[in-house]
Amino acid sequence: MNYLYPGTRKIMRTLFNFFLFTSVYISCCALMMVWQTNQLLQLHYDYNTYYAFVFAATMCSYNFHWYLTPAIYSSSERITWAQQNKVLQLSLCAIGGLGALFFFWQLRAHWLPLSGAAILTFLYSAPKVPHKTFNWLSKIAIGKTLFLTFVWTYVTTLLPAFIADTGITLDVVLFTCHRFFLIYAICILFDYRDLESDKKEGIRSLITYLSFKNLFRVYYCSLLMAAISAVLLLPYTSLPVICTLLIAVLATAIITRKARNTPSDYMFYFILDGFMMLSAVLHMLLAVSI
Repeated sequence: MNYLYPGTRKIMRTLFNFFLFTSVYISCCALMMVWQTNQLLQLHYDYNTYYAFVFAATMCSYNFHWYLTPAIYSSSERITWAQQNKVLQLSLCAIGGLGALFFFWQLRAHWLPLSGAAILTFLYSAPKVPHKTFNWLSKIAIGKTLFLTFVWTYVTTLLPAFIADTGITLDVVLFTCHRFFLIYAICILFDYRDLESDKKEGIRSLITYLSFKNLFRVYYCSLLMAAISAVLLLPYTSLPVICTLLIAVLATAIITRKARNTPSDYMFYFILDGFMMLSAVLHMLLAVSI
């Protein structure tokens, strides 16, 4: 953007930060991932209501999470932005929460699996709630990484299958494994970046217990499992679709070194978060081109 006037660059950066830091972007990522699940597993249910529920719930949970995140332990641009826009984030959390409740009611026939998603989502942010009732959650060694991975995998993969009442078939298991291991690898990169601030906040994760070498053994094993699960889906979908899944795994592996050495919020909250939906975007482009 260097060829743009300084005023134009500032406006574009402000708009981009709004799109990224209000969690509209990550909510769109969630929608794309649900769309891919519907297509790949050939699910049939009330798509639009579930899309609306996922978007509203993601806006609520992420704005709630960042509203509670203290700025004292980090110089992150996103956290600084959050501190300057507390009222906006609380408003978006409230609006998202009301929307999630409204669409939850539309999907109330599936209240039990939907309640599971709500509990998992809350557990991720609960350690940040300033109340002694939730302090013990920050002591769970693998909680932060696994809670986030579980909630993303559950909401974007398993929950649509439960609502569609397809049962736990082999293709559902394999796609769930692919998505779980890819998201888990991405979460490890986030945890590695946030190691110092998490220690100061008293939030425990797998990374605080493993050495650098062992942590990245887990990381690369996770990527390998994501790739194997994708290949095993070949009897259930086309080769080009399998390639979209593998491209996301490969892209994550390629960017690993840069992500370890670049703590930029744009690297993590735009590129790495975007890698969760990369295969879905490629899948959609593939579907449109056919």
